[in-house]
Amino acid sequence: MELLYLGGLMSVIPIKSDSNESAAPDGEQVPGAAWDLDDPSLYLNRELTWLAFNRRVLAEAEDDRNPLLERVKFLSIFDSNLDEFFMKRIGGLKHLARAGLSSPTIDGRTPQEQISQCESQVAEALADRAYIIKELLRLMGEEGIHVDSYENLDEDMRNKLRKRYRTSVVPLITPLAIDEAHPFPFVSNMSINLLLRVHDETEKEPHLIRIKVPISERTPRFLRIDGEDRFVALEEVIANNLDLLLPGATILSLGFFRVTRNAIVERDEESANDLLEMIEAELRERRFAPVVRLEVSPNLSNDLQQYLAKELGLSHREDIYVVPDLFGARDLMQLAGIDRPDLKFSRFEPASHPRLVNSPSIMAELDERGPILLKHPYQSFDNSVTRLLREAVADPFVLGIKTTVYRTSEDSAIVPLLVEAVTRGKQVAVVVELQARFDEAANIRWANRLEEAGIHVSYGVVGYKTHAKVTLIVRQKKSGKLRRYVHLGTGNYHAVTARQYCDLGLMISDKYIGADTSELFNLLTSGSLSGRRYRDMLVSPLGMKRALIKKIRRETRFQKKNNNGHIQLKTNALEDADITRELYKATRAGVKVDLIVRDSCRLRPGLPGLSESARVISILGRFLEHSRLYYFHNDGDEEYFIGSADLMTRNLVSRVEALAPIKDPALQKELREILDLQLADTVGAWEMDNAGVYRRLAPAKDAIHSQFEQIALSSTRASAPAPE
Repeated sequence: MELLYLGGLMSVIPIKSDSNESAAPDGEQVPGAAWDLDDPSLYLNRELTWLAFNRRVLAEAEDDRNPLLERVKFLSIFDSNLDEFFMKRIGGLKHLARAGLSSPTIDGRTPQEQISQCESQVAEALADRAYIIKELLRLMGEEGIHVDSYENLDEDMRNKLRKRYRTSVVPLITPLAIDEAHPFPFVSNMSINLLLRVHDETEKEPHLIRIKVPISERTPRFLRIDGEDRFVALEEVIANNLDLLLPGATILSLGFFRVTRNAIVERDEESANDLLEMIEAELRERRFAPVVRLEVSPNLSNDLQQYLAKELGLSHREDIYVVPDLFGARDLMQLAGIDRPDLKFSRFEPASHPRLVNSPSIMAELDERGPILLKHPYQSFDNSVTRLLREAVADPFVLGIKTTVYRTSEDSAIVPLLVEAVTRGKQVAVVVELQARFDEAANIRWANRLEEAGIHVSYGVVGYKTHAKVTLIVRQKKSGKLRRYVHLGTGNYHAVTARQYCDLGLMISDKYIGADTSELFNLLTSGSLSGRRYRDMLVSPLGMKRALIKKIRRETRFQKKNNNGHIQLKTNALEDADITRELYKATRAGVKVDLIVRDSCRLRPGLPGLSESARVISILGRFLEHSRLYYFHNDGDEEYFIGSADLMTRNLVSRVEALAPIKDPALQKELREILDLQLADTVGAWEMDNAGVYRRLAPAKDAIHSQFEQIALSSTRASAPAPE
């Protein structure tokens, strides 16, 4: 598929390999019954569709409708995403390939085939990235923000930089020789390194030296020159001042390299005697995990590239990526943070929920006027979720608090409040997921702190990650009866991401949701799955997948009977083959299916006779779309669900997840507004065609960006008079 450009803006992103052509050419009518739903060509590949999503992120960096420093941020996110993709997805595929597993996935690809096709897609994306980096650096220069080459600095600037470097960085650097007496050193994941071939007059033969660039929060990647918005990459400063580290040595050659290590080093949880010790061991092993990618600068000679590959255990030339410009562009986030409001989106502060502005008590508000739907980041997390917990801690009639922790921020108010609650004599239980990828170390620290405070800490059910985001508050009424208050969300209890991710939350005191939530926590703390029954909530791994399939089939029946089948699914990913197959059966019967899928999506819409009634869009913008919202028309008795579960096999089968029904008509109206806005989006939306290709929608006369519309709506409603 040829890439098309409109003024440099990527408008078509292919995700489908030529090796898996459609069973029917575009436009050829195929009777619905003639489609073989086991045909691999009907199912797009998870990895390739995710890479297409990351290309859409890169397109945001190229889009001149975005402010300049926001474009720099999108470029940083693209690179950070790609790093994680190699660590998790390519690392996992390589693990399968090394194990000799060649069974194809539902889309017909073996692990090695997926690796090869991913490498091809990555190469195309990196070519686009090189152009975009060059353009963004040029535009930044025009705005007075310069990322200079050391060689282009005048003598005065070099002297100032050298002085700062000598006092602030040189003491942190450790040059390591590589020769007969010094074996090849350990190279840490994602580190930027110099590899030198040097000769000292006291030696007969040259030898190699490796220097790790000491990047940290206190030693940033880009050194600011003399207080101005002028920067030089730290590795360039090191490379041009080697005499401070190696006086008297002759530098024969110099190049840069960076490695990415596999993050998949999981042990057998069921055979572990201590889960905490097992996770700590995994973290230690991850530091030394196999290398899955080697990035090198063009000036690193071929023989040194091959030397590095051999020492790092890489056997394929395809694992070596020559980076012609900037290593680790994720570090550009430092520059995106420069205080230049004129080059960023206008300042945005989350509004308080209208019902909470004048309400003295959230729990009383829920009792008197019913449930509340929270829409982050448009509505404040601190003034709703954190406030609810703060009120519960201070309320002497609150007897118990239970919550889950999957990811939370280092400065989280949640953990200190839980500690305060137990000191006030309340029963507190926390389910901490120790295996939240890349947050394991932080969660171990939180777990230890909570246990030291006397809180009941559980690690969930053996063999299943706890991904549900839910809090239960138990309060005693004046009558002596207990009442349960629940918060269930689509996002983590993380105050930082609550300002960056689009998520939904439900606060409710309904007795059935309360009872289901109690049952969920009993499952999590006891580790026992058997015999659980839920009246309203859908919970995995027990019955969620089965229930969703049942609801899809119900829409098919109503379509055949009343011609009104309609399904709308907003999720981060549609990967589960069984759900995809059921959706194909529904669209084959004519059910209208709207899919708002952020990244990976297996279903191909618009296939004649099979999925003509399906539409697939992906929305990108200022905030990361993260909410899960599922709608079924149900012959007019409409059903809405929100919760933590994506439509992926891991979420539906291998994790503890929860979806809650939204039954209140006013809240359903709010959810309908969100779905309608997103489906009408003409700015942030990309639409998939029947070949699996995403195309950016051409803005209509009255362009709509759903995220900016929701910013305006939340601001307007927060300032409106509170209803009586």
